[in-house]
Amino acid sequence: MKATSLVQKKAVSFDFEGTLLRSTSLFPYFMLVAFEAGGLLRFLILFLSYPLVWLLGEHQLGLYVMVFLCFFGIKKDTFRIGSSVLPKFFFEDVRWEAFEAVMCHEKRVVSTKLPRVMVEGFLRDYLGVEVVVARELKSLNGYFLGLFDEKKNGNSSITLSQDDSVYTKDSTFDYIHHHELSPFFKEGYLKLNIAERKNLHPSPREKYPKELIFHDGRMAFMPTPTSSLAMFLWLPLGLFLMFFRFTLGVLLPFHVSAPFLAFSGTRTTTSRTTAKEKENHTVQQHKKGMLYVCNHRTLLDPLYISCVLKKPLSAVTYSLSRFNELVSPIRTIRLTRDREKDKETMEKLLRQGNLVVCPEGTTCREPYLLRFSPLFAELTDDIVPVAIDVKVSMFYGTTASGHKYLDPVFHLMNPNPSYSIKILEKLPRSETCHGGGKSRIEVANFVQSEIGKALGFTCTSFTRKDKYMILAGNDGVNQKQREFFT
Repeated sequence: MKATSLVQKKAVSFDFEGTLLRSTSLFPYFMLVAFEAGGLLRFLILFLSYPLVWLLGEHQLGLYVMVFLCFFGIKKDTFRIGSSVLPKFFFEDVRWEAFEAVMCHEKRVVSTKLPRVMVEGFLRDYLGVEVVVARELKSLNGYFLGLFDEKKNGNSSITLSQDDSVYTKDSTFDYIHHHELSPFFKEGYLKLNIAERKNLHPSPREKYPKELIFHDGRMAFMPTPTSSLAMFLWLPLGLFLMFFRFTLGVLLPFHVSAPFLAFSGTRTTTSRTTAKEKENHTVQQHKKGMLYVCNHRTLLDPLYISCVLKKPLSAVTYSLSRFNELVSPIRTIRLTRDREKDKETMEKLLRQGNLVVCPEGTTCREPYLLRFSPLFAELTDDIVPVAIDVKVSMFYGTTASGHKYLDPVFHLMNPNPSYSIKILEKLPRSETCHGGGKSRIEVANFVQSEIGKALGFTCTSFTRKDKYMILAGNDGVNQKQREFFT
């Protein structure tokens, strides 16, 4: 799509599916909703309904089938898939040529066939759309009925005037009473055919108008009919591999289990600076254990560090489930979020041996580091930063709103879960609190920057609270985790 003089207009109206998305199918987005909001059974039912949806037409009667199967019985107040899960997949499907042209305009008006709850969060928060023309869903006693509310067309109040010279891009307001909009629009670009769409490029991450740092959900791939079928075929083997990997990891030493784990598809790459670490530890071993400070990717981080170092470690955590705590092969201690009590607990653990902490306080999936809590900097000068990265292809082993005790299960069910661990050099005394006179915040920021450099990640000032407010609508402290054995 080539830029023309029309791009200089003040405002633009366009159809979301016809203009921005490379894919012509809406089915994968409803599959995401079915899986994340309704579970595996609803996901299976929608998958089996695909032949019917295809016959009826995804943009016609089939749309009503998908809406009903996805939303019927889903609680309205807690539905956050549109803002916590779908934005990642929308961004990956947005075509760069159309995205670039659309973002040149000061005002953007979008029409969509998708329900408002699925798409409005992405359009407003990430694309800065002022008006979203979409349909609402009917609800009863706080639960979606899976039906469009034809009486509520979802046309937000429109403050545009004819002076704005708004024009449309591929705009076909099907199912929408658009008489309120029509006086303001002029026809612009023509629709692209399917072949032309597939030749367009996805939007590069560095061009996103707003950084996508947080997203939730278990599914790490776009569930097209083909990929969904592959997932169902994989599940029996995936469950077997999960039990196999879990059993080996718990019962056998890492140097014994590593070849078997690698044979099962897991990948662990490590790099470390051993000479200086051993020398410094020998000098300081009569005082305290070594404090390993790492970024947080999954609940398995401390276990992998312990295996790589071949040392017994203790780990502190805020939200480990009772079940995971029970089966953990290393010692885990819960923190209270009371600064003085937590400091006392960690100092006691350091006097007993080596300790690993994740000062981000929560996991982050994207190549960003959250702000490091500075409490660890006050405990000791023997600090070793550890840089961790994780790659998965089918399921994410983290969650902000789901069952945390299932995190290791989902991670180990991946065909080829990959862990990359870099043991960095011990902090020089000049960069510590006691030896170098640095403030605890300076030390925390320095460790964050060192880990960021090692991974090529961007350091941010976002916190655990920011993540949970965005993804779950709470501060992440008193939410109902529905954890096993709590």
